[in-house]
Amino acid sequence: MTNNPAPSTLLRTRIKICGLTRESDVDAAVSAGVDAIGFVLYAKSPRHVSAQRAAELARRLPPFVTPVLLFVNEATSKIIAACASVSGSIAQFHGDETPADCWAASAQGQRPYLRAARIPMGEAGRGFDLLKFAQDYSQAQAILLDAHIDGFGGGGQTFNWSLLPPNVNAHLVLSGGLNAANVIDGITQVRPRCKSLSVDISSGVEVPGQKGIKDPTRIREFVAAVRLADQLFNDKSASSP
Repeated sequence: MTNNPAPSTLLRTRIKICGLTRESDVDAAVSAGVDAIGFVLYAKSPRHVSAQRAAELARRLPPFVTPVLLFVNEATSKIIAACASVSGSIAQFHGDETPADCWAASAQGQRPYLRAARIPMGEAGRGFDLLKFAQDYSQAQAILLDAHIDGFGGGGQTFNWSLLPPNVNAHLVLSGGLNAANVIDGITQVRPRCKSLSVDISSGVEVPGQKGIKDPTRIREFVAAVRLADQLFNDKSASSP
């Protein structure tokens, strides 16, 4: 008799690929089995697409794959219009948006949203109060953890995961410098600290030196690494007394 955990205890890490700009990359991500696709609607980003282009790309998505629109300090009216143009989309706020800003841009809570927390790198990360941040943005569907660099976005950099609080009352999305080589360690360290964990990757699955151009092989390798992390976690849970 095998000692497998009951189905209700099996955990599955959700995966988002962000910064897509091409039809072929959307198709590759969907084929690999991701749960969400991110489109960057921030004009200063090298991965920027217009709301119209995001809507075109999102129409390729099958049921149950969620389009996510990333904004940085955008006007509320433009956020609401962009989200309305992309069926089934949720918003992701990466700028200086206050809880009130997020609430207004989500049409008073009618549309789910993610709020990015910019975690300082190195020992400075110890000073970031993630518990307060999660409480302030308790209306968010999840808190996305990214490295704090100049400008906005993680820049492919990781922060010190071990400095995160041991118990965060929120769904978390781990981002910033992830790749197939380190995501298992990231999931292992962060998953026990929160209600649930998802992962978000952009530069880690790109063709080197070509921002916004994804590599199908790297996408598949990343998804496989996440699934291995899930298997290891569930096997460990099953063997625990």
